[in-house]
Amino acid sequence: MGWAGIKNGSLMKLAEAAFDVFVTVDRNLSFQQNLPSYDIAVIVIRSVSNRYQDLAPFGPKVLEAITNIKPRSATVLELDR
Repeated sequence: MGWAGIKNGSLMKLAEAAFDVFVTVDRNLSFQQNLPSYDIAVIVIRSVSNRYQDLAPFGPKVLEAITNIKPRSATVLELDR
């Protein structure tokens, strides 16, 4: 999308205009932004890293969350350990 380097507030505005759901590994996003002010749902993945092998197991949880999440809300996903 060419959005590299765009800061969180501007990123959220761009994302809400283009998508229904924003998936991130940024654990601080929900503390740094007033998420209910954006017309987009947010899924925060809490993983040990952002490497593919650590994120891949979240696939089914993300798909499930997408079917239930509402705009202006955030869902945090973690793996059962």
